[in-house]
Amino acid sequence: MTRRLERLGRAAARHPGRTILIWVLVAVALGVAGVAAGGEFNDNFKIPGAQSQEAIDRLQADFPKAAGSTNNEVVFHARTGALAEPQYQAAIAAALQNAQKLEHVVAVVPPVPGHTLSADGTTGFVTVAYDLAAVDLKNGDFGLLEDAMAPATRAGLEVEYGGDLVSLAQAPDVGASDKIGVAAALLILLIAFGSAVAAGLPIGTAIVGLIVGLATVKLLASLFNVPSTAPIIGTMIGLGVGIDYALFVITRHRENLAAGAAVVDSVGHTNATAGQSVLFAGTTVVIAICGLALAGIPFVASLGFATAVIVAIAVAAALTLMPAFLGLVGVRINSWELPWTRRHQAEAKQGAHRQTFWGRWADHVGRRPLRYAVVSLAVLLTLAYPLLSMRLGQTDAGTLPKSSTQRRAYDLLSKAFGPGFNGPLTLVVELPGQGDSNTVVARITPAVAADPGIATVSPPTVSPSGRTLLLSAVPKTAPEAAATSTLVKRLRDTVLPKATAGTGATALVTGSTAVFIDLSDKIAGRLPVFILGVVALSFLLLLVVFRSILVPLKAAILNVLSICAAYGVVVAVFQWGWFKGLFGLETTVPIVSFVPMMMFAILFGLWMDYEVFLLSRIREEYLSTHDNHFSVVDGLAHTAQVITSAAVIMVSVFASFLLVNDPTVKMIGLGLAVAVFVDASLIRMVLVPSTMALLGDANWWLPK
Repeated sequence: MTRRLERLGRAAARHPGRTILIWVLVAVALGVAGVAAGGEFNDNFKIPGAQSQEAIDRLQADFPKAAGSTNNEVVFHARTGALAEPQYQAAIAAALQNAQKLEHVVAVVPPVPGHTLSADGTTGFVTVAYDLAAVDLKNGDFGLLEDAMAPATRAGLEVEYGGDLVSLAQAPDVGASDKIGVAAALLILLIAFGSAVAAGLPIGTAIVGLIVGLATVKLLASLFNVPSTAPIIGTMIGLGVGIDYALFVITRHRENLAAGAAVVDSVGHTNATAGQSVLFAGTTVVIAICGLALAGIPFVASLGFATAVIVAIAVAAALTLMPAFLGLVGVRINSWELPWTRRHQAEAKQGAHRQTFWGRWADHVGRRPLRYAVVSLAVLLTLAYPLLSMRLGQTDAGTLPKSSTQRRAYDLLSKAFGPGFNGPLTLVVELPGQGDSNTVVARITPAVAADPGIATVSPPTVSPSGRTLLLSAVPKTAPEAAATSTLVKRLRDTVLPKATAGTGATALVTGSTAVFIDLSDKIAGRLPVFILGVVALSFLLLLVVFRSILVPLKAAILNVLSICAAYGVVVAVFQWGWFKGLFGLETTVPIVSFVPMMMFAILFGLWMDYEVFLLSRIREEYLSTHDNHFSVVDGLAHTAQVITSAAVIMVSVFASFLLVNDPTVKMIGLGLAVAVFVDASLIRMVLVPSTMALLGDANWWLPK
């Protein structure tokens, strides 16, 4: 592998124009193919084995019209007067006539007093039913629906929209977040390298790799269901790892040039050394993210695969495009120098690493290891404490910014009909053979209505075959509330089994609220197994690489602690509401079910990158001197600046996505930023040197 990477680097450096042209052509071809294929992102929350999915499958088999269609709400609100006033009635009627003419619309149900019209007559909603599921409709269908409602808007009514169609059509975008992240990364690289050319190359490599990665995901979206959040999460991860990997490559290349190597020779050697570390770290990230398929949920698996594709392309860019850029600029790598560059290069030539700040810091920590280890562990455990109260769930329209139409529709419906109205439960009752539906309904309806968590129960709808009943139950609490999850479990475990006992009927609970509850429960059950598997894999990999028992064991423990600290901060902000206004949150939200698993998969690879980079240098020094203390000092002194620069870039990129108006993206951005910061500060710069000093020569013990 080393020889292959060296030949690849040399070839790219000798023929930079050809290599860059290939990347440009690939980017254009993938972009054109993605647009031509018409790929659109959508969210398909199918959960194999869950009761909610079993109910949906039952509807698709016996009641396809109910299972395969999508219902969207159009909410009308009169700011003055009531909807019953003649001018409003005429405008609403015209709007409904327009909606009825739209393609795929099969029914438009007007506001009904006592059911879909509020008691004061100021708020009502219309159900627009399509003959296709939302994932099969186009984003443009929502625009057509908005156009159809124009008469109501012109009449002065407030018109807001809810449902899956608008959620898919108005998926969040990155806005200026990626630009802010790139600008911050460029500033950090300028400070670290002291050269505008050297600072610009990692940025250019990462951006080109990201463009190709997103174009590939767009093309895949025409073939598979790719979640709507995939482009945002992919942009976040792609920029972070793309700049990170290119940074390691260019740092080693500049060291080789400073030592007198020719450009092509330096690039080849860099690809064989730093490039191998990039390949190892990137492959680890890809494997870990693809491990999300272990969750057994297609939505989570496809999100992982889409992100893994972008990471893999970032690795390819670092190993081919970056060497081409290095060959193109040649010895001008340090052009456009900034004032501190000559001093920095002079220090590097002298090799006085132990006299740098990081060398003195490592020596200081190594001579007082117990004190620093105890304090650092106390800080990590304090940050991780909120993790004990983590509640997995799912965000809904009520957690979106008030500037979004879904949130305004949610608030209008909650105020008019109660908080649970936005998350009704669908009860699917399968009758036995030629069972008496009246008897079953007479038992189920009052039993469900009598539950203290239920506000109303609708009359049943019977399938054409007469074998399936469909009822809707509205909870008293909001969809994301813990009480709603308890209600669903109570209906499934107690209320419905008792109501159907002796009838031969089977009652199932589904609906979007029940689907998200099942999603959370399934991921919560798989999360410990996933984490244990990833930690075990990391232990084995590091054992093979460093020929040690204690080093990988300690590394695995510290990795878990750093991620637990990140989880704790996320819980404190999003679930407890600490400083939520600072992060653009208007209300507290549960921790989105797939976020902890996604965070762990991504952070595992990043952590392996830093761990291998640091410990490789420490082991190299130890094998040369057999002095544990000074091998740690030299190792940290040689790598600290690069690790710190890479970590600060990562933190800046991830934190910039806190500006995206989507709680899930904010959650991932904050969690990754905190985890990288903790890992690069407390773990790498304090706990690693202190624990290695405490263990001494035992660090490198391996049984025969």
